[in-house]
Amino acid sequence: MKKAKKPTKTSKKVSGIITGILRLLFILGVSFVILRPHLIQLSSSLMSELDLFDQTVGWIPRTFTLENFAVAWEHLEYPRHFLNSLTLTTSVSLMQLISCTIVAYGIARFEFRGSKIIFAMVIFTLVIPPQLIMIPLYLSFRFFNPLGIFDQGINLLNSYWPFALTSLTATGLKNGLFIYIMRQFFKNMPTDLEEAAYVDGAGVFKTFYRIMLPGAVPGLIIIFLFSFVWQWNDYFFITLYMGARGEFLTQALIGLSSSVVDHVSQVSGEYPSMIENTGVLLFITPLLILYLFMQRYFIESVERTGLVG
Repeated sequence: MKKAKKPTKTSKKVSGIITGILRLLFILGVSFVILRPHLIQLSSSLMSELDLFDQTVGWIPRTFTLENFAVAWEHLEYPRHFLNSLTLTTSVSLMQLISCTIVAYGIARFEFRGSKIIFAMVIFTLVIPPQLIMIPLYLSFRFFNPLGIFDQGINLLNSYWPFALTSLTATGLKNGLFIYIMRQFFKNMPTDLEEAAYVDGAGVFKTFYRIMLPGAVPGLIIIFLFSFVWQWNDYFFITLYMGARGEFLTQALIGLSSSVVDHVSQVSGEYPSMIENTGVLLFITPLLILYLFMQRYFIESVERTGLVG
């Protein structure tokens, strides 16, 4: 029998080039599918209203203008709503970071009766749609009465208290996922440092924030960024707790097109959609800036979390 010929260096090189080209085409195709909606939004936000009816205009506007940004900025009341959203999002993210980290550390590093059941309940919260618990949540904060100490419940709606209470008790938006991430991170950290700290006389809390937390920085960064993004994009819980007052960017963005129609006369049917696309760009700009500055730390944190936890 003839022996199979070994591939030559030239054939290996050609095969590598073909594989690289196919991989590049695949990445470009996936990237285009993901970025296409944002490219359309960017293109339409820079168009004038006349470009909408120009059949020769495709992606590149014939007349570049920033008027759409000015209109969206005005009707969104961007500075006020941005400050409200930033205050709420940052506060909730920090509170969720603290509470979820403490809960995850307790589940990961201490053995007690019912710990596995508690962790199973944490995982179970990931599959429960928020619409399923919408009415109980609303009634709980509409007639807030812990331990039955009040004759009639306190109305905590239209305030920041529902967000604060759910965040501080690690029951807020996506908190089950955050607890799971940090639990896996702490679970796989070596116990030698903890034992050495206990031998030196350090207590549980001192060991936690002096020994364990510095080694968990990658996980903390991931949780803060995820919490910030999800809370910034949240519309369901904001409307549930705060009503339809429109004090935040997500609520203002929903009513942007109707606001334009009410205040601008003689507009085409496509013009409100153009302003909506511009408003979306203004809405996601803070997230893009955050990612621009935190990109290196985020990638390093994901790599570290994958190796450690």
